[in-house]
Amino acid sequence: MKQQMSESRQKWNNILFTILTFLTFITAHAQLLEPVKWTSKIEKKSATNYILHFDATIEKDWHVYSQFTPDGGPLPMEFDFKNSKGNYKLVGKAVESKYKSQYNEVFEVNEYYFDLKAHIQQEISVINPNLKTVEVVLDYQVCKTSCINGNEKFTFAIPAQAQTEAVATPATPETITDTAQTAVAPEVKPQPEITTTSTIGEPKTPEQKPAESKGLLTIFFLAFLGGFAALLTPCVFPMIPLTVSFFTKQSGTRSKGIANALFYAFSIIFIYVALGLAVTGIFGAEALNQLSTSVIFNIVFFVILVFFAISFLGAFEIVLPQSWANKVDQQAGKSGLIAIFFMALALAIVSFSCTGPIVGTLLVESASKGGIAPIVGMLGFSSAIALPFMLFALFPSWLNSLPKSGGWMNTVKVCLGFLELALAFKFLSNADLVLQLHLLEREVFIAIWIAIFGTWAMYLLGKITLAHDGPLGYISTGRLLMGVLVLTFTIYLIPGIWGAPLKLISAFPPPMEYSESPLGLGGETAAIAELPEGAKSGPHSLVVFDDYEKGLAYAKSVNKPIMLDFTGFACVNCRKMENNVWSNAAILPILRDEVVLISLYVDDKRLLPESEQTVTKDGDEIETIGDKWTEFMISKYQTNTQPLYVLIDLEGNNLNTVKPTISYVSVSEYESWLKQGLANFKK
Repeated sequence: MKQQMSESRQKWNNILFTILTFLTFITAHAQLLEPVKWTSKIEKKSATNYILHFDATIEKDWHVYSQFTPDGGPLPMEFDFKNSKGNYKLVGKAVESKYKSQYNEVFEVNEYYFDLKAHIQQEISVINPNLKTVEVVLDYQVCKTSCINGNEKFTFAIPAQAQTEAVATPATPETITDTAQTAVAPEVKPQPEITTTSTIGEPKTPEQKPAESKGLLTIFFLAFLGGFAALLTPCVFPMIPLTVSFFTKQSGTRSKGIANALFYAFSIIFIYVALGLAVTGIFGAEALNQLSTSVIFNIVFFVILVFFAISFLGAFEIVLPQSWANKVDQQAGKSGLIAIFFMALALAIVSFSCTGPIVGTLLVESASKGGIAPIVGMLGFSSAIALPFMLFALFPSWLNSLPKSGGWMNTVKVCLGFLELALAFKFLSNADLVLQLHLLEREVFIAIWIAIFGTWAMYLLGKITLAHDGPLGYISTGRLLMGVLVLTFTIYLIPGIWGAPLKLISAFPPPMEYSESPLGLGGETAAIAELPEGAKSGPHSLVVFDDYEKGLAYAKSVNKPIMLDFTGFACVNCRKMENNVWSNAAILPILRDEVVLISLYVDDKRLLPESEQTVTKDGDEIETIGDKWTEFMISKYQTNTQPLYVLIDLEGNNLNTVKPTISYVSVSEYESWLKQGLANFKK
């Protein structure tokens, strides 16, 4: 009897243990967030062409980033078509449904993202008539207060007459089923949708403005300043009194003269805005954004701006064909409003040697923003050109207060040339950053700017003269003050070579990490005379390992606990934690002195050695360093979000029992979590 009771008790214990184990498993894996559900289908367009459809349903408050999100920001969506044998070819680029846009202040780029729904479609043309299936791998990033790097595999069966529909999941692409229904794609428009959303993962405050509007207002303001600078050049400035006098004297009455002058000014605006429309129309708003993130076009922009700069510095003049000016002059010689319009067009053509480089630079810069930015840029530029003609037509007596033409106008051109030359290197830096060539690192970039602005200062102070400069008997007060300002800025740049942050120009040079001496020369560098083997300098000059085994070995040698930092190069909330929490006076000493920091980048696209490339039991391919750390994070900590912080001892055990991991939190919560883990390590 006792034996039967013992066996019965053992049986129930086994059942209870199984239930508890199952509940523990379910609880642990509940942390594996899947905020995006993907479905797919294939549509037969013709005998050889098919359209692949990808549809995403996104949980509220989560955002999936578009394939057009610029480099340097969150990870864009990427499609990998497994077509090594050339069985088919892609027809154009994948087309997306409407996405939203907002400025990301951390990465300093406009990020494009979807919320709630996303639809992408890609047309293919089949070359091999025996092709049965098309395999596609999609990499994407989805963020809220944390980020997840997603990887989906799709298998499309090439249909004969019917359509094929599939529901794609990471581990079971074979769930594709056939259906006799015809697939109908929803309307797809690649244009961005301008929204008033706030920073991802944070509530919107009344002070925040729509990022797209903010960006366009900045472009308008800069273009307006460019137009004002063009006014002061020798090609445009002398035309103001001549043109206004012509309208006021030749129009019969003052009111008609004012009306004609105003029409002339609006014609100038129309001509330049039409140029912006043409650029946007020819390339397309979406194509402009793609061009801005292209290495080739960044290099082309660099060459164009250097060409414009050399022209302004007096090496040569950029002029349009004389025949164009002659034909326009013939029309301008007639009467009526049409003649006035052609007078405005003649001004644009004749003054091109002065305005062309400025217009070209504005178009290049606004094109890098994409959308309608070229139109807004030309509106700002032309408004500045046209405004004086309006004002002086309304108040002719103001003409007497205009300064006389002279050599100062050539000085304005030269100054613009120096500015263009400095701006050009921003585009070359973009290309270098994307390619990771390290040819134009931070120190080199700043040294080039010091040389440019230093030479400019010497020019303004009369130490250098150029070909078109007349004899300089003395330096005017305005030129002297300008020279002092440029010289001051030059001196301000010099400490940047030794690691100064240079916050005034933070958007222009490469980041601190992209330099020969990320720690700078002197200062904190002396505190880290020699980095441990396998370590590098991280945020705030912290010693960071990016390999788990090397970091663990070092931690054992110094007997310190380990803080694992699961992060990503394109994780905006990771950067926010580093900038706003790690930098705190209560946190930074702990990270520097009391723990060994190991940062594991889950979006590192560098390939692992072939000997380390594996396939998980779920069929996921571990090919890159990022794949390795993602799999480690999921298998060890049952979560897939970043940022993720874990405090462990030298045996890999969690030091925080109540909350083993922590993510995007406040300074106080982060500090409390760190101190609890450290206290447990010292027991």
